[in-house]
Amino acid sequence: MKVVLQRVAHASVKVDGETVGAIGRGVLLLVGIEKGDAEAALDALAERVALLRIFQDDEGRMNRSLVDIGGEALVVSQFTLCADLRKGRRPSFDAAEDPARARDMVERFRRALEARGLRTASGRFGAEMKVELLNDGPVTFLLEPRTSAAPPS
Repeated sequence: MKVVLQRVAHASVKVDGETVGAIGRGVLLLVGIEKGDAEAALDALAERVALLRIFQDDEGRMNRSLVDIGGEALVVSQFTLCADLRKGRRPSFDAAEDPARARDMVERFRRALEARGLRTASGRFGAEMKVELLNDGPVTFLLEPRTSAAPPS
């Protein structure tokens, strides 16, 4: 599982010219589900997203979380994050999860964010989407589940 998190002033996603999801201040989350991703990782990543201190405090330091600011999250499925680009000129998507399971996991991730008190919006799984955002900073992070029990440094 890979999540690209972008801090935004606002963001929206359109399908066939219709806005299907929009948020104000918060984060745009592009979510790629890979084969073998554990469902237990969804809650852990949702917790990290909700509590990651990436918003400025009164002194201009990244010291406030999405929960602290009452921010919102726009969750957009992005299977291309699972691409293997190591050889050739065409991306391989063999690592991407089966669409039915990926759809369910992206929705479970969105609900896990809501369970932490966040307002969420989402794109439309499998659709051709147009995402618009005003990146705030810019601030962009790549989140992946932790693979060891070692504490973060």
